[in-house]
Amino acid sequence: MSFSYINTKHLLPTFSFLDNYTKSQSINTPSLSKSFDWQNIDENIIIIRLKIEMQGAEEELERRSKFLNSLIQKKKKNAAEQKQNHDRMNVRVRASDMPLPLQNHAFKTCTHILDSMASVKLDSKRLALSLKKEFDSTYGPAWHCIVGTSFGSYVTHSLGGFLYFSIDKVYVLLFKTAVEPLEQ
Repeated sequence: MSFSYINTKHLLPTFSFLDNYTKSQSINTPSLSKSFDWQNIDENIIIIRLKIEMQGAEEELERRSKFLNSLIQKKKKNAAEQKQNHDRMNVRVRASDMPLPLQNHAFKTCTHILDSMASVKLDSKRLALSLKKEFDSTYGPAWHCIVGTSFGSYVTHSLGGFLYFSIDKVYVLLFKTAVEPLEQ
């Protein structure tokens, strides 16, 4: 916050008419304009302005503090809900370089597909294909998905496009690669 000194003599023109009024009435009172301390008035005005600005700054600080506290509470609530959802779905994130909304989309899609499978046996190809198609259509091309109960992998992925998680005993590796046009 910056403050500057302002000459405020021009803001108080009403004192000059008092001087003229006392002269015309010929009352023995000292002239206000001649003995008036303008420096003291200027300092008082600056002090009043500072107090007003400080009050405004305190109100703004309080408003921002309330806003930040509400954001923190929302974040805590979302984290608690997400943990509760993960626990309910029995999801465990093994490794991730993916934003939370995309992770949640992957978890929900995967559990929905697993729930829709009527057979007791896992159809990992169907799950992988469905998850890949969902992410390709929603977030653009070049998503890859590996599903199974036991596999090894070493992949290169785009920044923010990697998720390795498990639901019960099913492990899912979902990652995105960059698509570059062929040069001809």
